[in-house]
Amino acid sequence: MSSLRLKLAGALAGIILIIAVVASAAELLTGEKIRAFLVGNTVQGSMIATGPYSEFYQPDGRVRSKDYIGNWYIDGDQMCFQYFSDPEYCWQVLRDGDAVQWIKDGRVEGTGTVVKGNPNNF
Repeated sequence: MSSLRLKLAGALAGIILIIAVVASAAELLTGEKIRAFLVGNTVQGSMIATGPYSEFYQPDGRVRSKDYIGNWYIDGDQMCFQYFSDPEYCWQVLRDGDAVQWIKDGRVEGTGTVVKGNPNNF
């Protein structure tokens, strides 16, 4: 094999390795991992349908925010919410470090950042 081909093969292998590392950084969480990641913490972000939010997920199943309250629960590998008399909604949770994406029917419907604890005292 020529020197150029060896260099190209090495570069391609490096690119494939980088893609594999980047792709493996995000994780679709199981119910148990959702609980460990989000419960007792605050998530601040934005939903496509409703806009900005900042919510604290209490261990007792309540959601607290500056302007509203609600309830959360884990159903299989999804986190579900109900606010006021609205219907319940459930999302899969994709984690990438402290970032979260709310996934419904294969589409990202919201994003956020997890902040430890309840820094806003909701």
